[in-house]
This record gives sequence, structure tokens and C-alpha cells, in this order.
Amino acid sequence: MSGFEGEPDFERPDRQVSGFEGEPGLGLGRVVQVDRGECDVVTAHGMVRAGSDSVRAQSVTAPVTGDWVQLAESQDVVVISRVLPRFSVLARRDPSERGGDQALAANFDVVGIVAGLDRPLPAGRFERMLVMARESCAETVILLTKADQAVDAADAADAAETVRAVAGEVEVLTLSARSGSGLDGLRSRLGPGRTLVLLGASGSGKSTLVNALAGAEVVATAEVRTSDRRGRHTTVARRLVLLPGDAGLVIDTPGVRALGLTDMRNALSRVFADIEQRSLHCRFSDCAHGAEPGCAVNEAVQTGDLDRRRLQRFIGLRDELAQQQSPRR
Repeated sequence: MSGFEGEPDFERPDRQVSGFEGEPGLGLGRVVQVDRGECDVVTAHGMVRAGSDSVRAQSVTAPVTGDWVQLAESQDVVVISRVLPRFSVLARRDPSERGGDQALAANFDVVGIVAGLDRPLPAGRFERMLVMARESCAETVILLTKADQAVDAADAADAAETVRAVAGEVEVLTLSARSGSGLDGLRSRLGPGRTLVLLGASGSGKSTLVNALAGAEVVATAEVRTSDRRGRHTTVARRLVLLPGDAGLVIDTPGVRALGLTDMRNALSRVFADIEQRSLHCRFSDCAHGAEPGCAVNEAVQTGDLDRRRLQRFIGLRDELAQQQSPRR
């Protein structure tokens, strides 16, 4: 497959297959990409095409990009017989809001949340991605891309400060895939056997970043519309890319779309737990944290204990959630 030459680190199966003892006669591989009913799986002997029912029952784990799997041969056809236990997983709520989770990628060490400085920070989506990253059981880093394409330096600086205000202790890296600025900071988080998964909106620069790390055009990119700075979904499937020189691996993912109600509730309760806790001390139980007297949240802003940008993001997401919950006429 394009962008994957060489072999994964089969000498380092410790975390990937922790607690698993292989079955005689079956091969071990890692899923590079999942298509309908089939997967590209890289093994110690090269790439193979393996059958897989990606819409199997919820009681059986369906393979996703990054999974370590056991392979078997049946009537001259290679099939995935078992998905090995995962040490990290990136998941989103079922878009149908039926309460289930949909796994997107597995067995990575770092989640890179990508946001482009050539556009406003997506309302609500950033908080959703932050929740997804925190729940994945992997490290998280925020990647502010397109530093060389920022419309205005002051706006770019404000966007970076807003991200820091929302993300708390999560490290923020500002970089440019075109010039190479900041890439060394990201590369330092990778290395032999380490995997980075990229998460971000369409047009944020994920595919361009993968190409910059790989030093070649391994994934397709597309121009962003100048009218609204949005991009097309150039990545339609999650794929695992092996970086040259034993520099690690990257999983590119399609752009994150709209927030579901459950996603938004999780973002409010998880990302803005401190604001919700402060609101318990407001004079009025239904305080909107605007001009109401006795607002404990606004008092925290005035004393410098709470960043105003953080409060603005909270109010925007809260109001969007309320609008979605209101009955349609």
C-alpha cells in the first residue's frame, strides 16, 4: 500500500500483544487500512489482504486501523481470526446516538489534535476531540498547523491562547508543514515502534502533516476553499503510514464532523468541569454567567482565576447544546 514500505516492529510486541500467547500455525500482523469486508494487514513477511467482517455483531471486536490481529488461512483465503487486546483506542459516540461507541483507531502512543491557524477554532469540535483524546488512554498533544498561513498574526496568537485556556495542561505545538517549523518537536514524541494518530477537522492540515513527516507524498491533499477556509474530506479511510528511518508510524483519519448531543454533554462535563463546579456557587441556580449579579464564574474571571476565553468557549458550547436539545417546530 502507498505510504507503507517495510515492516512494523515485530521485535517489540510487548504492549501491542500484552497478555496474549500466540496460537500455533497462525500469523501476527497489524492492520494498515480497513475497507468494506477486507483489511490490508502488514506482517513480518509483507503485506496481505485479509477478509474481515467490519459490520459484525457488537459482541465481537471488529478490526480497526492500528489493531494487532491473528491471521488464519481458510480455503486459500487469509482471514482475521482474532483482534488482539488494545492498549489504546480512539472512539466516538455512535452518530445515530444509540449509546454505542465506534472505534476509529487502536494501539497508538500519542493523539495529535490538529487545528489550522488559517481559520477560526471550530466551535465545539475542539472540545469534543479533547475528550476523545483523553479517553483514549494515550498521550495528547495539540498541533496548531499552518503557522505560515495565518491570516493575521494577532488572530493566530489569540487562537493559540484560546487553545491553551481550554486544553489546560496539554502541550501545544505551533508548526508549519510547508516550512518544517516545529516538526522536530513532534518528531521527538515518535521513534521506533511509536504510533501517532491525527485527529482534526477537514482542511486542518492532517494529510499535509503526514506527508511532511514522511518526506514524500504518501497521502492525498486538497486545496482549502478561500471563502470559508474549509477543506474536502481527502482522507476517506483511516490508514497507517510507516515513517522512514525507523521514525515511527502515523495514522491519518478523516475529518471530524458535527457534534452529537452525547459528545457535547461529555465535552461540557469533562473539559469544563471546573466552570460547572464554580457555577454551583452562583447566586441564581439558572445563572447564565452573563450580567447576573452574584455570578461566581464571572468573579473568577475578574480575579484572574479563570481565563475569559475559556468561559466564552464554555458558553458557546452550552448554548449550542441547548439549541440542539430544544424541540424543533
